[in-house]
Amino acid sequence: MHDAVSLVRRAEVDTLGPVEVPTIARRSSWTGGAVQQRLRRLNLITTVPPLAIVGVLLLLTARTWWHVVIQVIGLVAALATAERWTAGDYLRVARPSFAVTAVVWLAGSLTDDPATFFGLSAVGSFLVPPLPRRRLAALAGFTALVAVLGAANVLVHDDRVGPRLIQYAAVPAVAVLLATGFMFASQRFFDLIAELEQSREREAELAVTRERVRFAGDLHDIQGHTLHVVKLKTALAEKLLDSDLDRARAELAEVRSLVGDTIVQTKELAHAQRRLNLSAELENAKNLFEAAGIHVHVERESEVDARAGELLGQVLRETTTNILRHAEARQVRITLSRSGIEIVNDGAAEDGEPELSGLSALRHRLAEHGGELRVSRTDGRFRTAAAFPAWRTGKGGR
Repeated sequence: MHDAVSLVRRAEVDTLGPVEVPTIARRSSWTGGAVQQRLRRLNLITTVPPLAIVGVLLLLTARTWWHVVIQVIGLVAALATAERWTAGDYLRVARPSFAVTAVVWLAGSLTDDPATFFGLSAVGSFLVPPLPRRRLAALAGFTALVAVLGAANVLVHDDRVGPRLIQYAAVPAVAVLLATGFMFASQRFFDLIAELEQSREREAELAVTRERVRFAGDLHDIQGHTLHVVKLKTALAEKLLDSDLDRARAELAEVRSLVGDTIVQTKELAHAQRRLNLSAELENAKNLFEAAGIHVHVERESEVDARAGELLGQVLRETTTNILRHAEARQVRITLSRSGIEIVNDGAAEDGEPELSGLSALRHRLAEHGGELRVSRTDGRFRTAAAFPAWRTGKGGR
């Protein structure tokens, strides 16, 4: 039996190839991949425009051209840092920007322009939250730096010391605490979004893996019993060679017949013919998509012709696997007609020509039965359609 099981395992590997189990890796940045690109666009929309608007409004408070110049320098540094932060590649820009905005704030406090602290508060709020440790200490040091640079105002303006310390030290320090606190919450929010997207991707990969394991189980059911019986019958035939040659021949004939039946069943399984049912495949596809967080909408224009159900079920199964493995789909629409099926999903890659992948073999099988298989891609949507035109009018057959 051990030999039979070994043969079954080897047959499974030859048929299925190595099973790829998805690994869970910690995301180090928001760069790379469709998920990260979507997060970056979301960050750009929610971060850069508000910074630019506040910076422009503060420019309106400038009293001299000199104040306009230093405020613009601080605003440009803050916007550059924000743009790089959304891409997950901000340190090489944030560090020099921090030094520039610190000088801008010092120059502004010495020349009596309280609005120049904005650039430094923005850049610092991007730097502190991503720190791996001692973030509170870094926040305290950053707040103290802003207050000290602002307090330099009283060195050149000795009138109204108390109000000036409030305006140039206390208010900027509180503003820095608020801005950094907002960035803490914002980063946590976007981290949660990224984790949810990654969970969705892992669910999709897991769904594909479950399907492959199910296939391996079916293959084991077909071949496991057969190989065990073959082992016993060949051993019996070997013993009968010297005592009962006719019976030995009969046993070997049974072995040959059994092996032939198993080959047929294995081929049928490889072509998804064994116990294939369109309704079952439709339910299986819905479960797989829902497990991956994809919304599924099924439309039934009419009852599917029984002659077409088997091949259309194969198309649905292969298309489901392709969507889960190769698309960033959020919605899938499945339309069933009397002699055809159409599957449309969003999240398709825009570049390159549509590929049939595993559907190429099915296209030939459909053609042998008078059917056709077409794929197309338009505006990020991938369409897979299979139909038997001759059967729409009740003509044709197998």
